[in-house]
Parts: sequence; structure tokens; C-alpha cells
Amino acid sequence: MASHLTHLECPRCGARHEAGRPANLCGCGSPLLAHYDLEAARRDVTRAALAERPRDLWRYAELLPVSDPAARVSLGEGGTPLLPAGRLGRALGLNDLWIKDEGTNPTGTFKARGAAVGVSRALELGVQRLAMPTAGNAGGAWAAYAARAGIDLTVVMPQDAPVINRREAALHGANTHLVRGLISDAGAIVARYVARTGAFDASTLKEPYRIEGKKTMGYEIAEQFGWDLPDAILYPAGGGVGIIGIHKALAEMAALGWIRGRWPKLIVVQAEGCRPLVEAFASGREDSSFWQGAATLAAGIRVPKPLGDFLVLRAVRDTGGTAIAVSDREILEAIQLTAREAGLWICPEGAAAVAAAGRLRRDGLLQPTERVVVLNTGSGFKYPDLVDFDLPVLEPGDDLP
Repeated sequence: MASHLTHLECPRCGARHEAGRPANLCGCGSPLLAHYDLEAARRDVTRAALAERPRDLWRYAELLPVSDPAARVSLGEGGTPLLPAGRLGRALGLNDLWIKDEGTNPTGTFKARGAAVGVSRALELGVQRLAMPTAGNAGGAWAAYAARAGIDLTVVMPQDAPVINRREAALHGANTHLVRGLISDAGAIVARYVARTGAFDASTLKEPYRIEGKKTMGYEIAEQFGWDLPDAILYPAGGGVGIIGIHKALAEMAALGWIRGRWPKLIVVQAEGCRPLVEAFASGREDSSFWQGAATLAAGIRVPKPLGDFLVLRAVRDTGGTAIAVSDREILEAIQLTAREAGLWICPEGAAAVAAAGRLRRDGLLQPTERVVVLNTGSGFKYPDLVDFDLPVLEPGDDLP
């Protein structure tokens, strides 16, 4: 189970970079992507061999960037359930709806995948200090994995990030700061800190290995369906690392001979109050513009200008997908609908994808018979303030009405 990582490559200018030392962006300003010797991997691992391995993301070790097993920092991430959601699907007009529930990951979100691989690779390369801006959940996840690895982490997040995320990062010992602003403001502070101190910048897509952890969602979905791919995958996109990763996984699996035929339509979901990718897709642009006044209760998708926007849009167009924005009201309604029809308390970002599935069905962009996967990126338990009920109170001698 040795890694077949060969090099890093720029998807914009094509420049090749050495993988054996810490790296951030290409000189042209683009994120870098990890590349593997897929012919060697094809000889070393088969679909049948995977079935004998533990159900975590490290089962795909040949296609992950960590060579030394001792450097793997793990809390049991990956192997999340892919659940049929028949009643919810029927309520939305979809007969074959599934939910990939990332809320069962350590730290309660899919961010554990990127943190596990990103921190592990940093440890393997000898990085001692990390710094990153975050909308919330990534900071909590990276703090947990950095603590386990014994690496120092500095985190800056918006002051109005969910309370649990602030406490989570601080509890795990991260040097945690809040900013009166957005994640873009946090990013500017981190950039100045990195320039002054020499800490390694682990911002979204400014290091190349977070995406490698996220791509394992694509491998898992394919494997869990017996290598028969769904028709569409809906993904709530802030930075969009997950959808870039799933697209990368599809390309790798095709090269390995593990999948054949058409790929799922990759569908980006954003909030109406912060929809730079949706607007860029609708206007046919290759990248997005900074979204002024970004506002939504779904903190994880409140990213005004994703660094990897051109990669997200490329993934959507390459698979015949689309991009859609939903309102905060629709998100809150989808949280309750999913809880009552599927028994899952999902995060607001996942609820945005559920709401989008219903809208796309009503608009005829999804068909009733299509197999549709919704990515629920985290547990709703991390957002207790988004749901509340005025419950009746009984006296000890009262009878139920």
C-alpha cells in the first residue's frame, strides 16, 4: 500500500513541481494538483483488493500522497454511509435519491478527510507550524488532526462563525482568532502572518493535499454503488475543494479501469446570498468575481471568491452538470424535511443541496428515474441554533391532550 505520488502539476499553465518538499501555489497563482503513476497503481491495487481493506479513506493509500505509514494521522475518517432516502426522494419527486452522510466523520464533517491527508503530508514533509483561515469546520478539523500530529496551528475565522467551530479549534489547542469580517478577511490576515513568521499556509487549495483527502468521497461513492456510477451528485460549494476532488477521482478511476461510460453530472449548490460560482457558470465565464456583501446562514458556503473557481467550473461543465443557488428559507425548510422524511439531522450546507435537488426536479433538470446523490457535508448537531420549537409544557398531574 505504498503511495504512487510522482509530482505536483499546475492545471492552469502545466508547470511541473517537485512533490518532495512543502509547496503552495504555482508561480502563475494557480493551485497545484497531485499526480500519481496510475499504471503502477493499476498493477498494485484492484477493485477486488479494496474489498479486503479497512473501511477508511486510507484504503486508497496508493492514490494518496503519504508514503510513510507512520506519518498517517488518523481518527477513523472516511467510510461514511451512503444511505437510500426513499421517502425524502418521493417528497422531492425523485425515485432514487441517496445521501452520502459525511456527518459521521471525526469532528462531524467532511473536513476531516482533507485535514487527515493534509496534516499527514505536512508531518511527513517536516512542517512544524501551520496557519489557515476558515469558515469554521475546517478550522476545527485541522485543529484536531494537528493536535494528534503534534503540529502547531494558527486559525483565523469570522467572528460570526458557528460557536461550536470556535470552541472546537480552541479546545484542540489551535491559536484561534476571530475577525470582524468574512473568510476573505481572515485569509488576508493569515497571509500577512505567514509572510512574517514562515508558518506554512494551509489555506484552501494553497496547499495541494487537502483535495486528496476530499477526493476519496468520489472513490467511496463509486465503490459503494458497486462501480455503477449515479446520474448526478449535488455538492454544496464554498471553496469547492470536494467537487474538484470528486472530479479528480473520476478521472483517476477511469484511468485505472475501475469505471467506464458516462460520469455523474456534478452540480454545484450555493446560497442566494453568496453565489459567485453560480453567476460565473450562468454567464459562461471560466472564473468567478468577488461576491460583495456575502451573507447566508450556511457558513460553510459563504466564500466570496473561491481560489479554485476555474477548477470547480471545469468539473461542472466537463460532466454536463449545472450550478444553482437556493435561499436561506429553503435551506431551513430542507433541514426539517430531511429530518422528518429521512431521519437525518443534516447541516445547512447539506440542506442546501437537498433543496436544490427538489428545485432541479421541478425545473426538469433532474428526472424522476435518475439516481441522485446529495452530499451532506456535516452533522446538524453542530448547528443547534438553526432549529427551535415552542414545545408545550405539562404539569406533573396533567394528561396528554
